[in-house]
Formats: sequence, structure tokens, C-alpha cells
Amino acid sequence: MVLIAAAVCTKNGKVILSRQFVEMTKARIEGLLAAFPKLMTAGKQHTYVETDSVRYVYQPMEKLYMLLITTKASNILEDLETLRLFSKVIPEYSHSLDEKEIVENAFNLIFAFDEIVALGYRESVNLAQIKTFVEMDSHEEKVYQAVRQTQEREARQKMREKAKELQRQRMEASKRGGPSLGGMGGRSGGFSADSFGSSGVSSSSGSSAAIGITSIDVETKSKAAASSKPTSRNALKLGGKSKDVDSFVDQLKSEGEKIANLAPVAPAGSSSAAASASAAAKAAISADIHKESVHLKIEDKLVVRLGRDGGVQQFENSGLLTLRISDEAYGRLLLKLSPNHIQGLQLQTHPNVDKELFKSRTTIGLKNLGKPFPLNTDVGVLKWRFVSQDESAIPLTINCWPSDNGEGGCDVNIEYELEAQQLELQDVAIVIPLPMNVQPSVAEYDGTYNYDSRKHVLQWHIPIIDAANKSGSMEFSCSASIPGDFFPLQVSFVSKTPYAGVVAQDVVQVDSEAAIKYSSESILFVEKYEIV
Repeated sequence: MVLIAAAVCTKNGKVILSRQFVEMTKARIEGLLAAFPKLMTAGKQHTYVETDSVRYVYQPMEKLYMLLITTKASNILEDLETLRLFSKVIPEYSHSLDEKEIVENAFNLIFAFDEIVALGYRESVNLAQIKTFVEMDSHEEKVYQAVRQTQEREARQKMREKAKELQRQRMEASKRGGPSLGGMGGRSGGFSADSFGSSGVSSSSGSSAAIGITSIDVETKSKAAASSKPTSRNALKLGGKSKDVDSFVDQLKSEGEKIANLAPVAPAGSSSAAASASAAAKAAISADIHKESVHLKIEDKLVVRLGRDGGVQQFENSGLLTLRISDEAYGRLLLKLSPNHIQGLQLQTHPNVDKELFKSRTTIGLKNLGKPFPLNTDVGVLKWRFVSQDESAIPLTINCWPSDNGEGGCDVNIEYELEAQQLELQDVAIVIPLPMNVQPSVAEYDGTYNYDSRKHVLQWHIPIIDAANKSGSMEFSCSASIPGDFFPLQVSFVSKTPYAGVVAQDVVQVDSEAAIKYSSESILFVEKYEIV
């Protein structure tokens, strides 16, 4: 096929958005688009209209048309399949099918169109791949932002400590009747404790220029952090490259800093519905946990991609164990973990944690046992990763069986089964994409369901899946559909039981080995779980 252009226009012929894929003059493409409404025949419904030189393939979408302009030599079946994919892309980036929303999301739609067609020829991509390519979500960028904010925070802390030290020296000098140490003299400047409270810096020349801390650039703060070698060498460096970004955001907010939200905006569609359901359930689990002076948090994350015909395309489990101490009496402690984790789990301790102690006794403690852990800070002490291509590693299997019903539609049977029966999955949501403007007829189901006509998805909710309720099914039918319309499926859930089996056994003091009362929370959540 040779696809000349793709456009979204109103039923009156007004062009809202157009993207051409071959070299053509502006006057030529405007002429082709202007001719389309004149070729429409009132009272008749077609999928294409032909002229002497081109073919118009279109699909109505409420008050709009999704229009493709192709050569007459192109394959009409391929044109219709491409048109169907274009029609699925538009609701993913436009919340409603009206002119205003299309214009506001024009660039995202153009980027998506470019992923579908290149130089007039259809690319071999599906809807999930298009969303991934357009998002361009970068883990490395998040890590860089987190590290940069950590450096800024350490620089601010160092400046506060320096200001306090100079204030003490000034007070001691004034008591002895000596000269004030408000300025260091010569080339170096001193921090004024009085002005530091209002984010200012006092210079040695006597002219006090108030410079806001928030306006100090990153390079200056990084140098200040690097100059504090005696402090940073012996202290536990929090949140290295593997530190979860959210913990940095929470710490800066607790210090009163106004920061931008680093979390990427979830795209509209089935994946955003599953992600929002998972986030809400995760927040509900963590809401009512009582925290002792020593608190442990175990986070387990799953990234799963399964084929619709079976087979594991991707399975990754990663996790992080964080320790938070709010009482300095318990700063020097040892954390004993259960050795009964899953086989093949890759474990990595923080650089300041004694690796030999961990290998021999599965116990987490600092290399220098005389030093305490930081107070009132979430310290990441252990992380892990598990990757597998074995289907036995999958905690929850989903089988989707769409079949042609002989009437231009499909009958769909979906069933789930819990494979990891030690888990109790809560707030399970299975999001099934549907053809545009086609409402499903649900015959049988477990749990509850909801049809979202705006996003064109069927959301299936199961409150709890455990060993006593490990399987269930749903049956529904859709008119004007083909089997490929019901993929990819998106799944979300949370659990209080960690998948990897990393569990705390005991927390004791370093010197007396007396038991310390502690609290812990564990959560398993889904970052991505899809059947494609």
C-alpha cells in the first residue's frame, strides 16, 4: 500500500488535523482534502470513495471522520486494517472526540501517526508499541533527576551545618571579647546564621547580599557537597542510583521544598485505567499501618508481558528493602532476614552494608558497627531482581479466547487462575480493549464489571484472588469486531505478601543483641502486566 495522508475532519469537511507521508505540494494535499466532503453521497454509508487518481478510506467517529488518502493501486483490505489502527489511536490521546480535544493533542496524535506509517507504508506495530514509542519514558532520566536532587539536598544540609558552626564560633568569640567571625576575611566568605534562616548568604566585605538557596545553581551545590568529604565518607549515602525516585520526592517535601512532580503522566486508555486502579489499591494498603521506632518497608514490583497464545515474553521482579529509624537509641542495630527466598534471586546490598555478614548470616548491618543508621530517613539497604522465561514463575495466568460468531462479531471467553497460591491478590483489575462505539453484552462473570464508553474498554474487577478463590471467568460478545480487537489486556493488583520471599525475622541491637520491637509493611504491586 501507498498511504498519501491521514486526516481527522468534521462531517462538514473542515480539516482538524492532517499528516502526509509522501512528498506532495501543500496545494495538492489541500485540494484532495477539500474534495472529500463533495464526494460523500447523502443517505448512503460506505467505507471508501474513489476518484480517478486516489481512494478515500474513512470511518465515522461520532461527529468526526478518520480519513486515509491512498493510491488506487493499494490493497483495500490493508487500508481498512490500517484505518482501524488509526481509529484506535485517537481515543488514546484525546479524552473526547471533539474538535477542541483533537487540536489540544495534535502533536501526540501526529507522533503516533508517524509510528504507524513511514514513507507511505504501514509499519508492523500494535497499539501498545505505539504508546510505548510515543511516551519515551526514560528510567535513566529519572535516576539522574533523583541523584541531582540528592546532591542539592546534601549541599543545603552542609551549608546549614556550616552556618551553625560559624554562629557558635561567633558567640564564643564575643564572650572572650575577640573579633567576630562573621566573615572569614580575604577571599573566602562566611555564612550568617541569622540570614540563613531566610535562605541568605553573608559575604566578608560587610555588604550583605541575600541570595536565595533555591537560586544557587546545581554546579555550586554539587561542589559544596563534594567538599564535605569527612562527613560524606563515613555517613551512609542515601538513595544512590538504585534508590526509588518517590523516596527523594517525599524527603524534599518533608524539608519544605517545593518540587515538581517527577512521575510521568499516565496515558489515557486501558493501561492508565489499570495503573490508576493499582495505585489506589497500593495507597489503601499502606494507609493504616502503625509504625514503630524501627520500621521496615518491603516493596516488590512486577513487570510481566505474556503472549496471547502462551509463552513468557518478559518477566521481571524487582524489589527494595528500606529501613527507617526514628529513635536514636536504636540507631545501631542488626536486621536478620529469612533465607527462604525464591531460587535464582539476585540480591545486592548497599555499599555501606557489611557484605560478608550478609552472605554468611543473611543479616544486614553497617561495615562500621560503631556508626548508627541515619535517623528519620528511609534508607535503602537491600535490593533484588529476578528474571525468568519459565511459565511457572507467573503468579496469575489470564486466558483470553475470542472467536468469530459468524455474524460479524466475536464471542469472548476470559478466565484467570492463581498459580502462586501463597499470594493473596487484592483489587484485581483486568482491562479489556473493545472496538470503538461497540458495547459488549456480558453473559456470565465473577466479581463486577464496568464498560467505559469513553476509553472503549471493559473493566473487570475481582476483589480478592487467593487459594480459596483461585479461578474465575467472564463471557461476553461484541458485534462488529475481530479477535485482534481485544488485545492487549492490562492487569493490575496488589498484595501484602512479597513475591520474592524477602522477609525480616528479627531486629536486634549490635552490642547486647537484645530484641528491638519493630513494625514492617510489605507490598507487591504491578508496574506492567499485559497479555499481547
